Amino acid sequence: MEDRIVNNTPLNENYDESQIQVLEGLEAVRKRPGMYIGSTGPNGLHHLVYEIVDNAIDEALAGYCTEIVVDILEGDIIRVVDNGRGIPTGIHPKEGISAATVVYTILHAGGKFGGGGYKVSGGLHGVGASVVNALSESLDLTVENGEHIFFQHFERGHYKEELKIIGDTKKTGTTVVFKPDPEIFKDTTYDYDTLLTRLREQAFLNAGIKIILTDYRDPENIVEEILHYEGGIKSFVEHLNKTKNPIHEEPIFLSKEENGAMAEVALQYNDSYYEVIKSFANNIHTTEGGTHETGFKNALTRVFNDYGRRHKLLKDSDQNLSGDDVREGLTAIVSVKLTDCEFEGQTKGKLGNTEARPLVDGLVFEGLNTYFEENPSIAKAIFEKSINAQRAREAARKARDLTRRKSVLESGGLPGKLADCTSRDNTMTEIYIVEGDSAGGSAKSGRDRSFQAILPLWGKMLNVEKARLDKVYGNEKLMPVVTALGCGIGEDLDLKKIRYGKVIIMADADVDGAHIRTLLLTFFFRYMRPLVEQGHIYFAQPPLFKVFRGKKIRYAFTEEERDEYSRELAGENNAKVEVQRYKGLGEMNPEQLWETTMDPANRTLIKVELEDAVKADETFTILMGDKVEPRREFIEKNAKYVKNLDV
Repeated sequence: MEDRIVNNTPLNENYDESQIQVLEGLEAVRKRPGMYIGSTGPNGLHHLVYEIVDNAIDEALAGYCTEIVVDILEGDIIRVVDNGRGIPTGIHPKEGISAATVVYTILHAGGKFGGGGYKVSGGLHGVGASVVNALSESLDLTVENGEHIFFQHFERGHYKEELKIIGDTKKTGTTVVFKPDPEIFKDTTYDYDTLLTRLREQAFLNAGIKIILTDYRDPENIVEEILHYEGGIKSFVEHLNKTKNPIHEEPIFLSKEENGAMAEVALQYNDSYYEVIKSFANNIHTTEGGTHETGFKNALTRVFNDYGRRHKLLKDSDQNLSGDDVREGLTAIVSVKLTDCEFEGQTKGKLGNTEARPLVDGLVFEGLNTYFEENPSIAKAIFEKSINAQRAREAARKARDLTRRKSVLESGGLPGKLADCTSRDNTMTEIYIVEGDSAGGSAKSGRDRSFQAILPLWGKMLNVEKARLDKVYGNEKLMPVVTALGCGIGEDLDLKKIRYGKVIIMADADVDGAHIRTLLLTFFFRYMRPLVEQGHIYFAQPPLFKVFRGKKIRYAFTEEERDEYSRELAGENNAKVEVQRYKGLGEMNPEQLWETTMDPANRTLIKVELEDAVKADETFTILMGDKVEPRREFIEKNAKYVKNLDV
């Protein structure tokens, strides 16, 4: 029988048992690394470190490890040292090789499956060490058990020699040195700040443990951070609130242990208008929340309303405070440790254990009620903030209704300055939010009106970091953006109604342009966050220079490109080349703006992505909030990265 041909590729009709592949050992990991570490990009690369550190954290949870050292060595080699018991080195009864070798070469092998090795563990799947080994060009394992030093060398998950004794010692612990495999990862460069954020998180979640992170890659600039917090998640809340103004000095800390499960909650209110809640289960960050976070939120709302009614702060005729009201300005950490965690969702970021909800709910309801009764002045200050949030929410509702009625009376309900596109297919359409009328004029003339809309903005807009939602409605700078996008704002936001698939911020490449981009990003992050989370926001990249000689023109986006094009156009005869520095978008005629910045075939767009909402919250608070000192520190730390500064 002849093979069928599809897309010039022969298709074999014979599908039988010979075509069923069985990947032995760690082959599956190398064949499909994304299944085990999420991706082969930066996230997956850093995940290798987390897997090894998590093993040491589990030793700490079991009460046997007090210090973990993480070193980034030259060549982006990672070394993790802990002072735990050391991986068992005896011969495994089933596999017939050292137990340590089993852990590093066989998937789903470890002491975390109910065999008594660990009561509580983050790495419940048991693939961590073996996956890191499989995806490393080389890995050296050293184990100290109080008597001997054991050593074994691996290359891409394989070993030639068995685990062997290389010395004697009275110490205990495990040392892992590994080099990520460049055959697997396109870039094996580790980011110090990314590792620092995760390791600091672990140090907060495990009060008393010491984690030391050191970067040795630059011998002239060795960087070290010692992470050691006796206050645990209470210190975590203080750290998250360091750029804000707390309403009460000490974070509230509550803890409870019940039927082998433990819950901890730390919370502190500040004078901002936004909430930050981070939840964890067995030290794993549950980015999508889950039963423990639901229990926390429900109990918090009940406590406030019960307290308000009991102390006559809420009258019988008053509405109950909503969840949003009582969480305004809240920073909280919710952490549970369970014998067997059950995770839901595609990314395993949501806790599903039903017992976690009543555990946390009961802890918060009882504990916070007691705290409020014992600290009436703090309770009153927090309660007043929630009442003000409720009033602002009501004011925002009235302003929203007024804005809607006004829009209906206006022609089409769209902003007057919006130059709309003809297409209504939001998978194709895009809107350019452009700084200034002159640039807006060039953009309107140069665009492809079938799918590109233009909305010019003029002047500085409202800094929403210092304003509640009720101040946004009716704002002449922000409401045209909201109206044009058509998907609503705040709790009314519905992305299905968005009129444009791409929202492109196009501002001048100067300080004022950067300020406008930051103000718009702050607004989108605070009141239209799903737009950022689902990748709808972009930055246009206009060129900085026009390099030309006669009719030959090049557009340069960096100083390096400018110099390169200058040499190219000058040629061997070193002819005169002219360079024009664009100070603003308005200096470009419509054809130039289309060719360099708006034509999908030639333009460069920067997609705004949200990897860490808490980190983003902190950055916006630093840049746009009231506190000057954190902003000064941020500028001093990042000044060296500035390339184009207007003088």
